[in-house]
Amino acid sequence: MTTLIKGGTVVSSTGADPAEVLIDGEQIAAVLQPGSDIAVAAEQSAEVIDATGRLVVPGGVDVHTHMELPFGGTYASDTFETGTRAAAWGGTTTIVDFAVQRYGENVRECLDEWMAKAEGNCAIDFGFHMIVGGVDNDSLKELDLLVNEGITSFKLFMAYPGVFYSDDGQILRAMQQAAGNGGLIMMHAENGLAIDVLADQAFERGETSPVTHGYVRRPELESEATHRAIQLAKVGAAPLYIVHLSAAEALEQVALARNAGMNVFAETCPQYLHFSLEDHLDRPGFGGAAYVCSTPLRSREDGHQDTLWKGLRTNDLAVVSTDHCPFCMKEQKELGLNDFRAIPNGIGGVEHRMDMIYQGVVTGEIGLPRWIELCATTPARMMGMYPRKGIIAAGSDADVVIYDPNKQWTISVDNHHMNIDHSAYEGVEVTGHVDTVFSRGRKIIDDNQYLGRAGDGQYLRRGLCQYLQ
Repeated sequence: MTTLIKGGTVVSSTGADPAEVLIDGEQIAAVLQPGSDIAVAAEQSAEVIDATGRLVVPGGVDVHTHMELPFGGTYASDTFETGTRAAAWGGTTTIVDFAVQRYGENVRECLDEWMAKAEGNCAIDFGFHMIVGGVDNDSLKELDLLVNEGITSFKLFMAYPGVFYSDDGQILRAMQQAAGNGGLIMMHAENGLAIDVLADQAFERGETSPVTHGYVRRPELESEATHRAIQLAKVGAAPLYIVHLSAAEALEQVALARNAGMNVFAETCPQYLHFSLEDHLDRPGFGGAAYVCSTPLRSREDGHQDTLWKGLRTNDLAVVSTDHCPFCMKEQKELGLNDFRAIPNGIGGVEHRMDMIYQGVVTGEIGLPRWIELCATTPARMMGMYPRKGIIAAGSDADVVIYDPNKQWTISVDNHHMNIDHSAYEGVEVTGHVDTVFSRGRKIIDDNQYLGRAGDGQYLRRGLCQYLQ
């Protein structure tokens, strides 16, 4: 089966030009000049899709999702089936999720458990990072084996004492191991011990509402942890990737490290660019619980959002992921109805990342090529999947999105596809819309219909990060 997409503007990380895309089976066969002899000949035998007036972009690559994650006595409400289907509706054709190992558990057994959750259920292609919640001699040895099996990034936590927390000595040992095997250390950088002190003190004062979550997880504690992680990475000679960066002060630490030539990278998420503590986390009653995530939403009055957009332009922020970790308000978020500390941390957003970052193009914060660079090309390269993923080029997987740059619509729980009983983006007016999605040459979204099925997605054996200096 061959398909020719004609009439559209093909967008890459380096530009946007009229071109025709020929898909043959699961791969892109050619990117052709409009009206060329090859393109004209292809029309005779291929299914032809007219993309006039629309953008033709590589499928999005979201390298930070949490399907079915156990947290706070419950589980993220999206399964690998429902979550990856929602991702496809939003133009994302690849995710990298997290297999979870806690203290005292065997890394290999945990990985097998998470593989069993995903295989045969994902609608789009998927890979895994490994959360290492128990750094010891056995788990460190396993990391070398994982790299050979395509799991080339390992997440550590400076937050959540008693759950995932690693102390500085454990972090250093993991970094030394990664320096030897080429893996990338991903870091949740918040001073969890100090945060817990502030949280307990606030609760004792009777401050129980969701907004207190944002007040106790202070920007200084994200900045301090980011600085400490960078210094440990310098000593351990390991590359470092800061996840879900939200505070301007933390971004300053990343910029200093990058200016010094270190292999330090960072991502942010749409919620930190578009939401704020005042407007969302501080909603009346229990409404702010929908926006409880960690790191937390930051104050707009302090300029965090503007600083993060600037970081996207300067490349101090290299990737936009979602940290998709949805919890329903009923029976999940409401576990913390009388205690903000018990609210499960997470926002559902895997379906909206491409659209919400495109709003930065609409408002002039970034250009079209930077949109694709942040949402597809750089994440693919960062996590060792390029050029199979993240680009429209001959030989790449035929993960292609046809995007209407002018359609205006409003996000709502009534029209999203995530398995969650509310929308953090309820009422947000958007310019730009996903019309058609191909995943490895298979049309899975078209004309407001889902044409795929569970199990369409394949496991990706990833290579090493392609940005290491």
